[in-house]
Amino acid sequence: MKALVEFIAKSIVNAPDEVVVNEETDEEGIKLTLQVADEDKGRIIGKQGRIAQAMRTLIRVKAAKQGTRASLEIL
Repeated sequence: MKALVEFIAKSIVNAPDEVVVNEETDEEGIKLTLQVADEDKGRIIGKQGRIAQAMRTLIRVKAAKQGTRASLEIL
């Protein structure tokens, strides 16, 4: 899942070298944190949060296929 988020984020932003994705597993499932450059946060979130919501939906679908839960936090 980390690779999926990283691929999507690097495709969208202007500074792909500054994309950092961390993956943590706990009792609730997988927690992904995405860090991008300050000037790219708007691109990742999108108008009315549509891009961020689409990324979260893709992560939830992939996690459901694996039988777990997942969440995405954008820093």
